[in-house]
Amino acid sequence: MDYRLKLIGYPIQHSLSPWIHNKFLERTYLKGTYTLHEISLDASFDENILTLKKEEVDGFNVTVPYKEEIIPYLDMLDETAKQMGAVNTVVYREGKWIGYNTDGIGYLRSLESKYPTFFQDKSKRILLIGAGGAARGIYYALDRAGFDCIDIANRTKVSAEEIAKLATLSRNTKVVSLKEAEEGIGNYDLIIQTTSVGMKPNVDTSIFSFSQLKENAIASDIVYQPLQTKFLKEAEKNGAAIHYGHTMLLYQAQYAFEIWTNKKVPMDDLDLQLQAILEGR
Repeated sequence: MDYRLKLIGYPIQHSLSPWIHNKFLERTYLKGTYTLHEISLDASFDENILTLKKEEVDGFNVTVPYKEEIIPYLDMLDETAKQMGAVNTVVYREGKWIGYNTDGIGYLRSLESKYPTFFQDKSKRILLIGAGGAARGIYYALDRAGFDCIDIANRTKVSAEEIAKLATLSRNTKVVSLKEAEEGIGNYDLIIQTTSVGMKPNVDTSIFSFSQLKENAIASDIVYQPLQTKFLKEAEKNGAAIHYGHTMLLYQAQYAFEIWTNKKVPMDDLDLQLQAILEGR
């Protein structure tokens, strides 16, 4: 079969998703297309969704600002999408549109690909910085993976407390201020930065500075433009191992592709190829 896959959102003209998914089609020897369906803010969302239904697409990704707006148009949500209240992947299956959220699983896969031994000890302490949609997805996935201690730091504690309510396995989640997190940075084995701080064009900003990092700590930033944020530069300078944000982009796409095709893509050197694109090489 020829897969008809799309991305909806706005603006999306510079999205890397077509490059990623066309690589996936190539690597799995499947026929198909992955194209952009941009829906401007002044366009009718209803009419655009009707167009997608008429085109009988096999699946599509959803990016900002439509991850929540798409939900009423779907027939079903998987459990993760229900908990997130946001959808980034839709599949057409047996006459129904089913919504998923692949961010959390994508993050876990990207981390495991780089640091597989990290997952062998579920007592390792994790600090999650930020309380937006990405933080929610990552927290949910880490909790389901069995990590016992996942603290959340955010400017407003109320948002972080909402995420902490998702806990089922993490018995030791604390909500802390950014100042408390910075002062206690040496307690954590993994520090994950999920806010937009440090993203282009504000590349000289960082959520906080590092001191007294734990030996062998991992610093992770989901921002990938620029690839090496000030957060990662500061962490590396203070001895941390680094986890880049573009790998989460790849692995959440890998999971979406599996949902559509039932094929798991061999990733091999795709992270290096995407890194070269992002660095303009």
